Amino acid sequence: MKLFIPLLLAVAAPLAQACDAPPPARSDIEANSYYSDKNHSVIDPVKRAQNIANTKPVEDFLIHVAQDANGRDAGCALSWLANWAEQKALLGKMSSEQAFYVRKWTLSGMALNYARVKPQATPAQRVLIEGWFKSLADATIAHADAKKGTRNNHYYWEGLAVTATGGVTGDARYLDWGRKVLQHALGQMAPDGALPAEMERAVKALHYQVYAATPLVMIASILDVRDPRLDTLVAFTVAGSADPSGIAKRTGFEQEPVGSREVTTIYNRQVGKPPPPAGKALWQPRLGGSLDVPNPLEHLK
Repeated sequence: MKLFIPLLLAVAAPLAQACDAPPPARSDIEANSYYSDKNHSVIDPVKRAQNIANTKPVEDFLIHVAQDANGRDAGCALSWLANWAEQKALLGKMSSEQAFYVRKWTLSGMALNYARVKPQATPAQRVLIEGWFKSLADATIAHADAKKGTRNNHYYWEGLAVTATGGVTGDARYLDWGRKVLQHALGQMAPDGALPAEMERAVKALHYQVYAATPLVMIASILDVRDPRLDTLVAFTVAGSADPSGIAKRTGFEQEPVGSREVTTIYNRQVGKPPPPAGKALWQPRLGGSLDVPNPLEHLK
């Protein structure tokens, strides 16, 4: 027996999947814009490749956390978040506006993925992770409030990052700020549901209409906001996705096709409509991983 037990353990050991050590925390974010035209609609492939390479460590961190938080290993997701929280990651120098964008997308994703595993967190992990999220949310608000110019999809994603932080921490300050962003977006929307700043993106107008509507419907769900203007926003976005000819006529540019199932999946759950037709599984780390599985912060009807 003394020989058998160690042998059994040795055989079983490889079946256990240990959590990999988290990568070194990134304090600074190096990122660059990659559009080559005034409408920010034409991508420069060289600049795009450079941006992908520079932001890969942060993107990979979020992807790993999302995979763990969505069923692979909740404890590992929490361990990675706590590790970067302890080192105050992402609170250093931002090289450009694009770097601020990366930080807010990452905060949004981390907070929404954390919502999935928060019940498994230890008290110490909660204090560490949620305190870090608050610091990142404060930095996001400071940047947004200081920025001058058009409020577009980036402002809405900042709103989602801060709202999600409020959702997982219970801090009303962040929920209130997110509500302000949502109301601002709906207030600047055209009567038919078009978002004016996104309609200025030439061939990518439809793309950015969808991209802007996505964080707005998630904010509304987290805050449990029902507003007829949100219905109009979604209706316009879905119709444009199904038939881009109206947006093409409006902008003077043929539109790149883009689906709107992310928008309708989140929206339909909130208003009690049937889910959109099934298709390829929806996966977006910046929105909490699997969109086909409701996020704990969403309010479902």
